[in-house]
Amino acid sequence: VRMALFHKKPDSGSSAPLYTLGLNKSCLIVGLGNPGKEYAMTRHNIGFDCVESLAKALEFEGWLHKKDMNCSLISGQAGDQRVIMIKPDTFMNESGRAVQAVMHFYKITSDQVIVIHDELDIEFGKIQTKYGGGSAGHNGLKSIIQHIGENFARIRVGIGKDSKVDPADYVLSKFSAEEQKMLPQLYREANAIVTEYLYNTQVQSLGAETRSFII
Repeated sequence: VRMALFHKKPDSGSSAPLYTLGLNKSCLIVGLGNPGKEYAMTRHNIGFDCVESLAKALEFEGWLHKKDMNCSLISGQAGDQRVIMIKPDTFMNESGRAVQAVMHFYKITSDQVIVIHDELDIEFGKIQTKYGGGSAGHNGLKSIIQHIGENFARIRVGIGKDSKVDPADYVLSKFSAEEQKMLPQLYREANAIVTEYLYNTQVQSLGAETRSFII
């Protein structure tokens, strides 16, 4: 019997839904971004950067280009989980094609998927977790929802916004020098959130949790 990656715990008195990692054998972690050197280290590519950091932290080796699945892929073991991480090779607004292809090949269901992405509506220095829901205007999420539905987990990495800059231009801008100094802290916090799920060390409220990685 396949169990859901994040399944709802019985009501413990809180109105917020609680989810915990099930006893599945596979988990797909998707980092969102745009391919190409010109997009490296831009705000929109923070998902790519996070999965690359996580792969190093888990000591996974050997990113492979999977042309038939439209992505770069790496896999390994964490606890009793087979963990597959991908960076779609399509542009952001076609990310769902890669996610769907990998899910089909590895027989993964949407509730075994975690997507790491940038979020304009969260200030830099904060990360929020969420399960399900719409795209909030994010083109990568919009594409994934079109291909696999809404029932997947999200790690929303705050990049903030600048009222003087068009959002489409802002997300493609580089992090400031000061922000770049803080990126290692950001990666560590994102890594911690994912590994807590993988090793089931604590129960999280995916609908409500916000973490700050800036002290």
